[in-house]
Amino acid sequence: MEDTIFSIANAFVLIGWLLLIFLPDADFLDKVIHYGVVLLLAITYSVVIPMGFAEAPDGGFQSIAEVRALFMSDWGLLAGWIHYLAFDLFVGHWINGKAREVKLNVILRILCLLFTFMAGPFGLL
Repeated sequence: MEDTIFSIANAFVLIGWLLLIFLPDADFLDKVIHYGVVLLLAITYSVVIPMGFAEAPDGGFQSIAEVRALFMSDWGLLAGWIHYLAFDLFVGHWINGKAREVKLNVILRILCLLFTFMAGPFGLL
């Protein structure tokens, strides 16, 4: 089950990233990203994270040992991955909006988006 959710989440978030890269100025982009992809990933995260805690009772966020315990669980690791997917896409969408506001060159905008897709915070720089 975890592998299936992982695969679906990866494929689903890719739709958002492809839209950002190939149709960065589309009118429907805000609704699709925020109320489609990110919202569904957030809902999925909200369902998966309790399963991670159930599978890893010593898991938590108060120490690196607790985070390690949570990530040793497949459900906990999946929750962490979905968290990354949702937030990286959210940040990529924010970057795209700011780039449009300041009329950033489209090549630079795409580079920022690609870096955000591949390395999260690095693209925000």
